Amino acid sequence: MALFRALAHSKNTTLTLTRSCRTIITFTPSSSFSSACRRRNPSPAPPQAPPSPKKVPFTVSVHGKKWQDPYHWMSNTDDPNLLDHLNRENSYADAFMADTVELRSVLSSEMKARLPPTVLTPPERWGPWLYYQYIPEGKEYPVLCRRLETKRTGWMKNVFLHYGMTRSKREEILLDWNELAEKYGYVNVGTCRVSPDHNYLAYTLDISGGERFTLQIKDLRSGLIDPKLEVYGAVSLAWAQDASYLFYTLSDENQRPYRVLCRRLGYDHEDDLAVFTENNSSFCVDITSTKDGKFITVYVIDSVNPSNGLQKICNRTSGVQYFVEHHSGLFYILTNAPIPDAEWSGQGYYLVRSRIEDVESAKFQSIILPDKDTSLCDMDIFNGYLVLFFTKKGLPLLCSLNLPMQIDFKHQVYIQDLKPWYFPLPSNTCSVSPGSNHDFLNMVYRVVLSSPVMPDVIVDYDMSRHTYSIVHQEEVNCDSVGQSCIPTFVLNKNKSKIQEAHGDNKECATNFNSQRWKDFSHVYCCQREEVISDDGVRVPLTIVYSRESWKKGQSPGLLVSYGAYGEDLDKSWCSDHLSLLDRGWVVAFADVRGGGGGGPSWHKSGSGLNKLNSIFDFVSCGNYLVNEGYVQSDLLSAIGWSAGCLLVGAAMNMHPQLFRAVILKVPFLDVCNTLLDPSLPLTILDYEEFGNPQIQSNFDSIFSYSPYDNIPHSSCFPSVLVTAAVNDSRVGVWEGAKWVAKVRDSTCPHCSQTVIMKTSMIGGHFGEGGHYAQCDETAYEYAFLMKAFGILNE
Repeated sequence: MALFRALAHSKNTTLTLTRSCRTIITFTPSSSFSSACRRRNPSPAPPQAPPSPKKVPFTVSVHGKKWQDPYHWMSNTDDPNLLDHLNRENSYADAFMADTVELRSVLSSEMKARLPPTVLTPPERWGPWLYYQYIPEGKEYPVLCRRLETKRTGWMKNVFLHYGMTRSKREEILLDWNELAEKYGYVNVGTCRVSPDHNYLAYTLDISGGERFTLQIKDLRSGLIDPKLEVYGAVSLAWAQDASYLFYTLSDENQRPYRVLCRRLGYDHEDDLAVFTENNSSFCVDITSTKDGKFITVYVIDSVNPSNGLQKICNRTSGVQYFVEHHSGLFYILTNAPIPDAEWSGQGYYLVRSRIEDVESAKFQSIILPDKDTSLCDMDIFNGYLVLFFTKKGLPLLCSLNLPMQIDFKHQVYIQDLKPWYFPLPSNTCSVSPGSNHDFLNMVYRVVLSSPVMPDVIVDYDMSRHTYSIVHQEEVNCDSVGQSCIPTFVLNKNKSKIQEAHGDNKECATNFNSQRWKDFSHVYCCQREEVISDDGVRVPLTIVYSRESWKKGQSPGLLVSYGAYGEDLDKSWCSDHLSLLDRGWVVAFADVRGGGGGGPSWHKSGSGLNKLNSIFDFVSCGNYLVNEGYVQSDLLSAIGWSAGCLLVGAAMNMHPQLFRAVILKVPFLDVCNTLLDPSLPLTILDYEEFGNPQIQSNFDSIFSYSPYDNIPHSSCFPSVLVTAAVNDSRVGVWEGAKWVAKVRDSTCPHCSQTVIMKTSMIGGHFGEGGHYAQCDETAYEYAFLMKAFGILNE
């Protein structure tokens, strides 16, 4: 994700607890071992042998099935042999990559040269303040700042008097990540919330990488943090409307947010009021506030009078969700609850509303349905406007509706009946992300747009005037980079670049002549194809390559995917990819089932007992790239993150010859053993995504694709780079270590020497790098791929 995007969202950062049906099959060896390795020009291995960890007999027995797991001991992170083994793996990785030092330096220099010296987000007005962030020149991490907006008159003067604000418009630093990193060596700010009266900053801080966050509250008037107010294990935060109370969730020993507490400022934390406790270990609790600040939503809590208790919207039903906002006495609720006796048989989310006094009785006054081929994804609300996020045939859309809605809802209505204003979007947009948009009274909605060929652009949509303004677009410095062929930005003048959100495109083009986004589509091709999977389902595949450097049937390629938790695959601008594209590589993004983009049904069809669908989709996309000549047959690589490594690892087991090289980052590979251990963080929560192996049918499904349990014996295997972190609390460091050891035991001895593991001894699941350090990490990964392909000097 681009740095600019990361800055644009850091004020709204929250902690997400994820490891981010057909006949069950088992995998058998694809061929017997041959003394002649079938890999053409395999990566040269270092002279020393790879590490060989100890083996300890251990029998796993489930549902009458028994098997040996001699590396089970690695799950005990207190065993000193594990740390010793990880250090030896790091030494072997260093030796393996020794001949890539010069290339890594070149790649890292390219990537750093493209970055502007200072990254700055445009100020966003919230009340009388302008909030913004920037990364100082030469620094790794952002700084959160604000200054008073002193140019307003009229009602703004009253706001100034109300808050007693007479200071100058000098810059105030609220939080400097760099100072925290210097103090602790590692820093991860989880959630950051400014109070509605702008006097306090509440944030959660992790200094180990283990994602056990400590709540801290800073008085922005004095600049002091009261250590007596710190709370260990806090996760999400929400302020009361008058800023007299702070609500927060607390996690248990398995890092499951399970309790909501309320703190009254000025009192010790021992006096915090327990508002809600979730005793069912299958569920976690999250909180937020409605946009107008009047309610806290866990159920529904009056934010000013939390002692009044909870209002429950509906009885809890497995798989049913409710997202609540408030406007003028009405709750607007985005839900996927079944509609009794409804004419609509579609799946996914729709919008209802209810009066405050009726919410507990579930008397929903209206039902607003998505149009055909459209899935509702999210909503936001302002004083007079409702914003809806869609996908239509997998492409993003946004629109605003006027509030209050002047329609007497007696029947179900569709969005088009409410005269929406569709936000103009570039035709090649792959990523649409909201800005912070804190100000309920604002009439402007801020969005970050991006695609693989369009650097992040921040756009303000004026919902009252139906116009838009491009506030800022990410800079890309290319002049000093010898490999890059990107010329200076050229404005697009083709009106067809506006995505037609609706049949009538006249309104979408408002203000187009004065505002245009810029992209690199004249240098790089970005095309969307649909790949037919093994069961006939069409899987979206986004393919990016250089118009000048790519050669049909001769280019190397990198296939990217995730396919879990219903999460959208990140296809936003990444300037690091230019180091591949300019060398003739293809970078492709596979939106397989199990991920987002196609609505809840797309997620459901690739999770649980249907998980094999996502794996087959991924394999189909890889074969498509080769068969259609986008990538040379023996030069395809793949990369996965966390739960996405399950996808890549299983695909490697099924088709080890499909990929020449693979990168597995903080990989979820020992799936069956992890899900059999309910004492591990996230295991019980993951039953909904992958299934509960204590149930026979679920176990059979999970065991059939578990990457660790299905490594093909005596087979030639791709070169693999595994990265991990000792303090990772989401995916244990042992998962990658066990998998690497077993690959070396099971596969072609020559191939397995090119499987390496690099472990960070600090940090956690999300790494430790900042602005420039991320370039070094990516350069290492790209150099590994080039070495595996035998193109170090090209």
